[in-house]
Amino acid sequence: MTNLLEIKGLSFQYGAHEVLKNLELGVLENELVCVLGVNGAGKSTLLKCINKILPSTSMKLELDSKSLSDLNQVELSKLVAYVPQSVRTGFSIDVFDVVMLGRKPYINWMISKNDREIVSNTLRYFGLEEFAFRKFNMLSGGERQRVIIAKAIAQQPRLFLLDEPTSDLDLNNQIQVMKKIKSLVSDKENPRSALLAIHDINIASRFADRIVLLSNGEIVANGAPIDVLTPKNIAEVFRVSSEVYIPPWGPIQIIIKDEITQEQERE
Repeated sequence: MTNLLEIKGLSFQYGAHEVLKNLELGVLENELVCVLGVNGAGKSTLLKCINKILPSTSMKLELDSKSLSDLNQVELSKLVAYVPQSVRTGFSIDVFDVVMLGRKPYINWMISKNDREIVSNTLRYFGLEEFAFRKFNMLSGGERQRVIIAKAIAQQPRLFLLDEPTSDLDLNNQIQVMKKIKSLVSDKENPRSALLAIHDINIASRFADRIVLLSNGEIVANGAPIDVLTPKNIAEVFRVSSEVYIPPWGPIQIIIKDEITQEQERE
């Protein structure tokens, strides 16, 4: 299978602090990859480096066999859609127009009929038709999160970069949104991929094709959920004890038991 995204030797630092250290990572077409780690591990920074929000150094950073350093912002926006962890609430425009911003890389002088149809279809796909002409800044945090993800879908990228896409959602909407993202990524006729920074281990184990564990700016494990989410790896990265339940059907389930104290580490 072909890597849609290929990263080699990616590093980033704030001043003297190394946040990402010589990372190597590939994302296949039609693959949903979740990056897990504690706060400060470098998850959000990784997504921002891929989207050129932060200036990284790398030996290789390619998307669809194109070097990201050679792409201008419009070209990059046609390939990558980025959803940040927090969403600004200050702008008072209709939800329809917020989602239409996802079409900006394709709009020359006027919004086309095709652009309007894509936005309408995206709102319908996400169950947001009733919000189309409500003001964005009047929505709840979870509703705003769904709208911003819909904007990314309307952008029709090859790669979704989603930073904590379920953080403001209730349990029902977490499942619905992840199912929608999984469905989009799994479409073989329209190959694309998703790289998510996420903190919920069980959401990741249920929906990810592959999980990357990040600790102190380095990848400590990378593979299928059943291979990566072991009690040993979870203890190393999150400093908690856990049990891993493997049901006869469905995804593995992680039961977090307790924190691991320094005394326990010395034993």
